[in-house]
Amino acid sequence: MNQLKTLSLLALLSGILVAVGHAIGGPSGAMFGLIMAAVMNLGSWFYSDRLALAAYRAQPVTAAQAPELHGMVQRLSQKAGIPMPAVYIVQSPAANAFATGRDPEHAAVAVTQGIMRMLPAEELEGVLAHELSHITNRDTLTQAVAATVAGAISWLSQMAFFFGGGRDSEGGSPFGAMASIFIAPLAASVIQMGISRTREFAADEGAARLTGNPRALANALRRLEASARSVAIGGNPAYQPLLIMNGPKRGFLANLFSTHPATGDRVERLLSLEKELGGSAQPQRIGGFRLSV
Repeated sequence: MNQLKTLSLLALLSGILVAVGHAIGGPSGAMFGLIMAAVMNLGSWFYSDRLALAAYRAQPVTAAQAPELHGMVQRLSQKAGIPMPAVYIVQSPAANAFATGRDPEHAAVAVTQGIMRMLPAEELEGVLAHELSHITNRDTLTQAVAATVAGAISWLSQMAFFFGGGRDSEGGSPFGAMASIFIAPLAASVIQMGISRTREFAADEGAARLTGNPRALANALRRLEASARSVAIGGNPAYQPLLIMNGPKRGFLANLFSTHPATGDRVERLLSLEKELGGSAQPQRIGGFRLSV
């Protein structure tokens, strides 16, 4: 269902792009804008791992420096059937984590010092499983496609604004062009955020099935939301969709433009999944984490 919803939202984005192109200058305008956006976003996606890690000043750690963390990532990766990603630590008191990389063969997982200090081992395992599910599902590719199409819509709308909208000689409607300038980018942003929220639900479910312990991730999400109210990770806002938890937002409009679903909704789905799986299967507990970084 999540995959179908994601594909439907991507198709809707594409439909908006075609409509904007026709309204402004016909299909040639849409094609040119799509090519330009694809070139810019492809470069961003190809180097997404380096850019995201640099944005949060993540540092690589070896198995000798963080043996328990490395061991947990390795076990989960083997269980998920993907190559073990590179492991990074963000030297921040904020409790958060993210995964990045264009595919499972070029992936990295990063956790903050704050999340390692705050979460019990089984809850941190749930968080890591969530990030590995993003890698397995190739969500970075999905987000890149969404960003490409949404970027083309925004670019065409900006060009229409600067150059006075569409021309009838090119098959465009001036009224449609004006509507596209203001409405299309807003609609594209809402849809793009909807895709991001859908992928978060899918990663939560993937983590729950990977660990067999949905409640551990649900408890972790509760802790992370409480922590996010007081300690923010900072960094470039463009990379917030990668984080497992953003600051809490209230109200319909705030949630509409949020990159993540409401924590209560995520917890409710995880607890429902726990019943489906027949209760929480407690994983083996792991001792405290040793760091020499």
